[in-house]
Amino acid sequence: MLLRIDPSSGVPLYLQLSAALRRALAEGEVDPGDRLPPAREMAASLGVNMHTVLRSYRELRDEGLLDLRRGRGAVVCEGAGGDAALRAMVSGLAAEARRQGRTPDEIGAMIREEMR
Repeated sequence: MLLRIDPSSGVPLYLQLSAALRRALAEGEVDPGDRLPPAREMAASLGVNMHTVLRSYRELRDEGLLDLRRGRGAVVCEGAGGDAALRAMVSGLAAEARRQGRTPDEIGAMIREEMR
């Protein structure tokens, strides 16, 4: 699994990492039941602080994509792949909207219009 983040981007590193992990789930690089690298190891490989990785892992846990257990690490939840593709797209949309200075209401209106 190759994850990339851009330290020069205006998007916080933990959000970039969360999006990269969602993408990995969506593209089948990571399957339900797989263990992610420990936060310390992931942080070292990306050149970021361990707390950045932990924040990303917690965000994905709160979305129901990861199970975090002391001693077991981060494990991809069963059924996580189904929502992962949509979440990856939404994450990309949110990042672009922030870059353009769009508000959540503007983006919501665009989405509602497209879904009609």
